[in-house]
Amino acid sequence: MADALSKLLDERDWLLADGATGTNLFNMGLSSGDAPEFWNVDHPDRIAALYDGAVKAGSDLFLTNTFGGNASRLKLHDAQSRVHELNKAGAEIGRNIADKADHPVIVAGSVGPTGEIMAPMGSLTHEIAVEMFHEQAEGLKAGGADVLWLETISAIEEFVAAAEAFKRADMPWCGTMSFDTAGRTMMGITSKDFAKKAAKIDHAPIAIGANCGTGASDLLRTIQGFTDAKPPYPLIAKGNAGIPKYHDGHIHYDGTPELMADYAVLARDSGARIIGGCCGTTPHHLQLMRKALESRPSGPRPSHDDITSALGGFSSESDGTDGGGPTRAARRGRRRA
Repeated sequence: MADALSKLLDERDWLLADGATGTNLFNMGLSSGDAPEFWNVDHPDRIAALYDGAVKAGSDLFLTNTFGGNASRLKLHDAQSRVHELNKAGAEIGRNIADKADHPVIVAGSVGPTGEIMAPMGSLTHEIAVEMFHEQAEGLKAGGADVLWLETISAIEEFVAAAEAFKRADMPWCGTMSFDTAGRTMMGITSKDFAKKAAKIDHAPIAIGANCGTGASDLLRTIQGFTDAKPPYPLIAKGNAGIPKYHDGHIHYDGTPELMADYAVLARDSGARIIGGCCGTTPHHLQLMRKALESRPSGPRPSHDDITSALGGFSSESDGTDGGGPTRAARRGRRRA
């Protein structure tokens, strides 16, 4: 049988994903440096409110509060023995919210990077990475996640290890990388590189794409890099709500709900099928994104000038797919504060 996400993609031209996890949890009182995953057990009502906020704003899919739920990340909080417990709890809360929704909603089990460097550049072996991802995947599966959602990855090696782990867990999955250095990941991968390598991975993903990174403009240029590479998968766009700025002891994102509504439409017209927000994106942003996607007709692929005029300039001259290096670009266009 087809998985729930694939069924929904077969029925719809686009799906609205959720917004930020960290931003919204900080607004609920999470302290910097604390493990958000502990709240799945200690404050399940707040995690339910996080998920419910996305659903009521119109999301067709939301990610669980388990981004840092692998043993390597939880070890920083002396909680490496709680991987299964915390992931299962995060997914169970999500399953309960999704099952009560008035429209079909996908529970996507968030799986973030290990935080370690893969061999041969680092000490994390393929085998250990697979074990860590598999342990987390089994917890999310036990909690009722529909799909696993690998996100903010920088290295292809880690992506491959996660795919093997998800195969062991017999779970469908999606995967996004974060392109934050002139259209490249921290490990130098471009959207073109990623699309080619993802097509060769055993236990293929349902969809691939980009999340986080710098601003929404850069992310859309990356999505267009994906479409040029013609990957055999639907594309995911999950961009930050503008650019982060430090103000009064806190990080704020300058992307307004109106800007993110424009971003959502430009993402759809650039080729993305699953569209959401990342850092800084609140339910209010999602409401306007949903409204824009439903009310504005599809159009031709936007030019780079169309993107920068609506969302602000790119952070670099090249997205890496042309072989260009990380040369910073002059800011163009307008940005709504």
